[in-house]
Amino acid sequence: MKSKTLLVIPTLNEFGNIQKIYKKIQNSNKKIDILFIDDNSFDGTKEVIINLKNKNKKVNYIFREKKLGIGSAHKVGIKLAKKKNYRYVCTMDCDGTHDPRHIKKMLDKIKNSDLVISNRFLKKNSLKGWDLKRRIITKLRYYLVWILLGTKLDGSGGFRLYDLKKIKLNDILESQDNNYNFFWQSAFLLEYKKYIISEIPIDLPNRVIGSSKMKFKDIISGFLNLINFFIRYKLL
Repeated sequence: MKSKTLLVIPTLNEFGNIQKIYKKIQNSNKKIDILFIDDNSFDGTKEVIINLKNKNKKVNYIFREKKLGIGSAHKVGIKLAKKKNYRYVCTMDCDGTHDPRHIKKMLDKIKNSDLVISNRFLKKNSLKGWDLKRRIITKLRYYLVWILLGTKLDGSGGFRLYDLKKIKLNDILESQDNNYNFFWQSAFLLEYKKYIISEIPIDLPNRVIGSSKMKFKDIISGFLNLINFFIRYKLL
C-alpha cells in the first residue's frame, strides 16, 4: 500500500551518508516512500541508491545527467509527488544534518497547517559544532531576511513538509530560483499568500562526512536575490 507521504532527498556525492540516512528513516518510519534525486554523482552514490531500491520497493530514484541545482531537485520531487497523488511531500538533506525522527512531529503539526518548516533559531545552541564562519553567514542571512522581508521564518532550510491538498502546486513553484534561494523565496511567497506555516525547533549538527555544496557565488546570489525581493515586495 502506497504511503500518503513522499520523502524527497536530493543527493550529490553523498556515498558516505546514504546508508546512514536510510537506516535512520527506517528506524523512525518504515512506511514512508523515499525518492532520491541525484545530480550525476561520481563517488558511488548512485550505486548505493540502486542497491537500496533492489532491497526496498518503497525506494525510488531519479538520476539526472548533470548538476541542475538543489532547488530544481526539490521542485522535481514536489511535482512528482503531486502527479502521483501523495497527500504530503517531505524534503530533507542527505548529509546527516536533518534527523528523520522529526518527520513524525511534522506530520502531527501539519494537521493544523499547510506547511511545516524546521527552524534552527528556536533553540539555543542549535548550531553547536559549526565553525564560526558558517554560523555568521547563516545567522546574517536569517536576520537580513527578517529585517528586509518582515518574516521570522527560518526559510533557508530544506527540511520541511508540504500538504499538497492545501497548497497549490503553482504557488510552491513560483520561486524562479533553482538553487539555494528557492528555500527562502518559496517560504516567503507562501507566507505572503497567507498559507498557514508552522515551525518545529531542531538542532542542526555539523556535517561529518563529505563537504558542503554551497559556494561563495551562492552566498552572493542569495544576497542579490534578497535585495531584489525586498524591492519587489516591499518598495513597489
